Amino acid sequence: MNFIETLQWRGMLADHTPDLPQALMKGMVTGYIGFDPTAPSLTIGNYVQIMLLKHFQLFGHKPIVLMGGATGRIGDPSGKDKERELKSEVELDRNLQFQQQQFTKFLDFDQGKNQALFENNFNFYKDFNVLDFLRQVGKHLTVNYMLSKESVQKRLETGISFTEFSYQLLQAYDYFCLYNKYGCTLQMGGSDQWGNITAGTEYIRRNTTGAEVHALTSPLLTKSDGKKFGKSEEGNIWLDPQLTSPYKFYQFWINSDDQDLSKFLRIFSLKDKTEIEQLESESMSNPQTIKRVLAEELTRRIHSDEAYNSAMQVSELLFNPKVTTEFLFLLTNQQYEDIAGELPTFKINRDQFQNITVTDLLTALAPICSSRSEARKAIQNQAISINKFKITEHEFPITSNQFIRDQWMVVENGKKNKYLLIAV
Repeated sequence: MNFIETLQWRGMLADHTPDLPQALMKGMVTGYIGFDPTAPSLTIGNYVQIMLLKHFQLFGHKPIVLMGGATGRIGDPSGKDKERELKSEVELDRNLQFQQQQFTKFLDFDQGKNQALFENNFNFYKDFNVLDFLRQVGKHLTVNYMLSKESVQKRLETGISFTEFSYQLLQAYDYFCLYNKYGCTLQMGGSDQWGNITAGTEYIRRNTTGAEVHALTSPLLTKSDGKKFGKSEEGNIWLDPQLTSPYKFYQFWINSDDQDLSKFLRIFSLKDKTEIEQLESESMSNPQTIKRVLAEELTRRIHSDEAYNSAMQVSELLFNPKVTTEFLFLLTNQQYEDIAGELPTFKINRDQFQNITVTDLLTALAPICSSRSEARKAIQNQAISINKFKITEHEFPITSNQFIRDQWMVVENGKKNKYLLIAV
């Protein structure tokens, strides 16, 4: 399959200009996608567009990542029902630097004729005054043309500022600058960007002689329940492990709705058509198979092999009853932070660990048992363990020394009830 056919099969093609397939057959094409740095990190929602660039590069074409150092200061109205809150320049610059570093993991910026490029559209505007912009850019797209765009039409009732209304002019000029500087003849993006992208093709058509430039969009990805893709109950799924830990990232895919699995696998996996269709066939009887394969592939690729192994260790503690005391001491503080998000957690002052018994711990310090008699009964039935050590005496002494690295203690009441105690 060629690039277009691959996108079609993977469910990643919404629309394209009619002559794009022929242009792609003539040789290497340079294409770009813009990313405005309005968030502290890229999200899994951004990764749909990153996968577009990835496949584009794998088919021998040259991708450009356009960082929106300028457009991020304006705000794209596409897909929004109200005005965006403008970010400070300091915040945008910090986000841009961080996101640019993230991109280096996902595309090849170092080797080959089609190595990826970075560009910052702030460079296009930093020496461009408003009068020159209005004469050179604003003069070539009519208000009627700009009003016809869906991103603008949807905001006419609720209101749209001139700032956001002008966004498509900036995006059009971005395309023109990349065309002149790099011979870029393709802009890609989500389907909500079609109006902004075609504003660029129209601007180039009016300002060049015989230029052939193209547009391509992918469908906006939603989950089976209709909700926006890339969010969980806790919020965005970030590609930064400090904002979304590898364990939570892994669990996002494990907890995916069965109805979404085939769609997610085709969009996010780099496995070939034969492998994916085989997995789809297997998942009809066992959806967990495809979930584990997808979660592992993406956790390894977006984070690292080490991050995947770490996520598996957290899963071991939570779900494997055969975990040992020694295993608990090997877990890192970050892994315990992940565990704290999954288990009932109690913070206990270290000063309280003086002359107390396990019964005191289970009732007074951490309400694991509702009464002392219930705690004694649980101990008698050998249901209580601390850091995987089985407790058999209800007067067993507890000290702060029993916390792992002076901070963590895993308490269990039976096979299913696990708790994490944190010394503070």
